[in-house]
Amino acid sequence: MGSNSPPPSRAALEPFATLDPAALAGLPPSSPLTVRSAAVSAQHLYIGTGGGKLLLFTLQSQPQSPPEFLRLLPIPLLSRPVRRLGSLRNVSAVAASDDRSSLALSVGKKLLLLHLTLNDADELEVQTREIAAVVDAVKALAWVGDSVFVATASGYSLFSTTNTAQGLIDIFTLPESTRPPRVKPLSGGDEIMLLVDNVGVVVGRSGHPIGSSFVFNTAPDCIAEVFPYVVVAGDSKVDVYRRRNGAHLQAIPFARAATGALIVASEDAGTGSDVIVVATAYKVFCYRKVSAVEQIKALLRTKSYGEAISLLKEFEDDGEISKDMISFVHAQLGFLLFFDLRFEDAVNHFLLSETMQPAEIFPFIMRDPNRWSDLVPRKHYWGLHAPPKPLEEVIDDGLVTLQQALFLKKAGVDTVVDEDFLSNPPSRADLLELAIRNIIRYLCASREKELSSAEMEGVDTLLMYLYRALDLVADMEKLASSQNSCVVEELESLLDDSGHLRTLAFLYGSKGMCSKSLGIWRILARNYSTGLWKNHASLSETDSLETSVGKMSGEEIAAIEASKILQASSDQDLVLEHLGWVADIDQELATAILTSETREKQLSPEMVVAAIDPEKVGIHQRYLQWLIEEQGCEEPHYHTSYALSLSKSAMDAVHSESNYGDKNNKEFDSDMQFIYLLREKLQLFLQASDLYDPEEVLDVISESELWLEKAILYRKMGQENIVLQILALKLEDSEAAEQYCAEIGRDDAYIQLLDLYLDPKNGKEPMFTAAVRLLHNHGESLDPLQVLERLSADMPLQLASNTILRMLRARVHHHRQGQIVHNLSRATNLDAKLTRLEERSRHVQLTDESICDSCRARLGTKLFVMYPDDSVVCYRCYRNQGDSASGRGRNFSNGAIFKQSWLVSR
Repeated sequence: MGSNSPPPSRAALEPFATLDPAALAGLPPSSPLTVRSAAVSAQHLYIGTGGGKLLLFTLQSQPQSPPEFLRLLPIPLLSRPVRRLGSLRNVSAVAASDDRSSLALSVGKKLLLLHLTLNDADELEVQTREIAAVVDAVKALAWVGDSVFVATASGYSLFSTTNTAQGLIDIFTLPESTRPPRVKPLSGGDEIMLLVDNVGVVVGRSGHPIGSSFVFNTAPDCIAEVFPYVVVAGDSKVDVYRRRNGAHLQAIPFARAATGALIVASEDAGTGSDVIVVATAYKVFCYRKVSAVEQIKALLRTKSYGEAISLLKEFEDDGEISKDMISFVHAQLGFLLFFDLRFEDAVNHFLLSETMQPAEIFPFIMRDPNRWSDLVPRKHYWGLHAPPKPLEEVIDDGLVTLQQALFLKKAGVDTVVDEDFLSNPPSRADLLELAIRNIIRYLCASREKELSSAEMEGVDTLLMYLYRALDLVADMEKLASSQNSCVVEELESLLDDSGHLRTLAFLYGSKGMCSKSLGIWRILARNYSTGLWKNHASLSETDSLETSVGKMSGEEIAAIEASKILQASSDQDLVLEHLGWVADIDQELATAILTSETREKQLSPEMVVAAIDPEKVGIHQRYLQWLIEEQGCEEPHYHTSYALSLSKSAMDAVHSESNYGDKNNKEFDSDMQFIYLLREKLQLFLQASDLYDPEEVLDVISESELWLEKAILYRKMGQENIVLQILALKLEDSEAAEQYCAEIGRDDAYIQLLDLYLDPKNGKEPMFTAAVRLLHNHGESLDPLQVLERLSADMPLQLASNTILRMLRARVHHHRQGQIVHNLSRATNLDAKLTRLEERSRHVQLTDESICDSCRARLGTKLFVMYPDDSVVCYRCYRNQGDSASGRGRNFSNGAIFKQSWLVSR
């Protein structure tokens, strides 16, 4: 409720001492000292008097200690003698360089540059050089960096001391009726103020305008700077301006003196000291900068929140206030605004404070003592607001203050209460809701910070309190279902009594209290229709199923949430306890629970199968399918159970479809598609698995029309004839029957199939077309005699004549081809025998010099052996190395020797 309108001025400077130079110097009242100048340098204050005396003071380091008078120094008693430069007369202005080793002087219409050097004999050497000529008399000079600024009656200019060839560079000219120009370096020489009447133009070292210009109330007589302020004296007052934007901050009036003007002085750099001196003709007043903290505190005392915030931003930009203090001020502002019922602005400042702890908000929500009372830090701030107390009391006290302000306003008394509150006073309920919503906003932001476990428990638990207070069910459930630090003991009875059972179920689930959570979901699912559970919230955001929540019933949502818990639970008893009611609502969810792979330990298949309701055939089948296909179960019992279950379902579906009655075409097509997919699943399983009992399955489907399934089962049992009967006669699938014969791999299988085609029995007509197809495809490999024996006399000759003729020709061809191959083989064999005989009867001549190709010994009269590669070895070496390797190292097992034989050469 505080006002945002800034006051006309604020205390940027505060007095801390008043000096009487004559009294301090011990002079009688009849001999007063007239102050003509003042200077501050290196913690010393210098006061120059009209009588040629210099008073020296020391500035104390303590903030409120007055300057201490040291001594009175007559000018002739200075430590060094004064050297007079006789050649320089009529000097109108002087400026010194930064290192004080050079001077710029104006003599008449000339600008001179003096270089001062102190030699080894302690004598001062002076070098003089003329650097420029000016048109008008120079009124002021200022040496900044490498540039000398020159002020004349006609305008401002500058010249460079490093590049004197450029001469004077004009900055701007002055109107004719202006006051004398003045040049004032600012900010340690980085900026210069050029005065034009009551306007101060700030330029850089190059002479270009920078920053904000100053518009003074009157033309200043004297200018000083104490960062970040510019202080000007004139018209019997001292004005303080903000350096950054030129805003007027403070006016300090002084009694109009009979003689002389006000003098203001500070340290030349403008940034090294907090002291500024204001001197009248006979008095010296010492002022010190008011600290940033004190200025902000003063504004907050008067509830000038807007001005305080602006000032804080200025101090932050200027670097005059620490980061921790900025956070402290934001927190202090937040509390003041909170007690003034400006909750949104208060929380905005709370969020800007990096040092404020969430526990500081707890007393507004829960009355002390409570679980988190010890966490609340005992910060005193500046004592500008009352201690935190419950929201209701804060609002009640604020409304009382508002009523008092309304009464005072009617009585014509000004108050600090915001006009918006007075013109449109809010209701208590609106204020309470606004306060809770903004505290919720702060606590939600606090959840992103790194807090201790106790602080996090307090934040989340109290956040749930506030959600419940506004009946924000969606937010309650979102918090409860996500990872949170809520204390269940603090919320159980609260949520139960208020009927927020969904939130309580989510909370139990997030804390691992699965049994309690599932118990609530079970109650909600069963009692939804009675109105116990209002469906005013949707599913939690985590693990949302691909189903539109808006189209779900309450029971379905309860089942979905329960299934999330059950899918992750390894507690077998708990899962099987709640499986039934979930399956009653949605069998897909029940299947997902049983087949979940997110749990650490899988459930016992035996217990699961026993717990599944026999009427829930779909759950039973999908679980067994998952157990066999996904888990690789090889128990014959489960394979047989799965096959039996699929078989029964297929039989039921076929039987139901045979009595489809009045179904339309769309429904009929849908049912046929279902039957096709179901039978396909059964057939694939019967073909793929070898672990089920085919006889047991066959007993179940023996009376049905599932002929292909029967064929698969008989095939598993090795009943080839029955399989061929089913494929050829029941299904009339000639291609499948022939394929099965090919898998058997015997010619008699085709003969058996031919018998079935020609003599199907049971009054069925012979299948001559199928028989001809069989002979056409595989007749060449069959025995013609067997085929002719089985051909029926009733079979039309024109159907099989071409096929039988081709069979006979192929048979003759195969016979002759076999004879050719037989004779060729005999010739090859005879040739090989002849060649072997020739090799064995070959003569070899040996001499006394002949040696063994293996051991290199002379053969002489020894028994020897000759290999096909013509190598000769002694008999002993032959016995050692055998027939496979010659004496020359050739291995006949890996590389045979081919020689021209009788068959090849002839």
